[in-house]
Amino acid sequence: MKIMFICTGNICRSAMAEAMLKKIIEQEKISNVEVCSSGIYAETGDVSTVDAIETMQEYNINLKEHRATNTKESPIETMDLILCATLSHKTVILQDYPELKEKVYTIKEYAGFVKEGKGYDIADPWGCSIVTYRKCATEIENCLKEIVKKI
Repeated sequence: MKIMFICTGNICRSAMAEAMLKKIIEQEKISNVEVCSSGIYAETGDVSTVDAIETMQEYNINLKEHRATNTKESPIETMDLILCATLSHKTVILQDYPELKEKVYTIKEYAGFVKEGKGYDIADPWGCSIVTYRKCATEIENCLKEIVKKI
């Protein structure tokens, strides 16, 4: 199974989600799962933010080597599952790749955390404090605990 996480710049949310799921897959010894990420408006080659790197270090994950990929330059069309940080990201992906509609969800939607049509989004920590990054990482981690049960 090939999974892609998508956010805006691929330097915070999707990068953290990718790294965290890779660690879970390794720890749980789950085979045949590939994980990557991209950003709708990413500058390919950008590095993760200092706060994203620091937050991931608290999870014993090294995000220093991560490099952003623009979705248009990614292998999105080969993915089995595409998980977006927000409903607006999902909307853009569905506009650009309508043939992938059966594979595209928000992270929280796929994890089963959307209630009464609300709560689709994982807020962007970019430009905020390390506390916001930690909150974002916890939210992603909680979603991944549910997502990993489905893969």
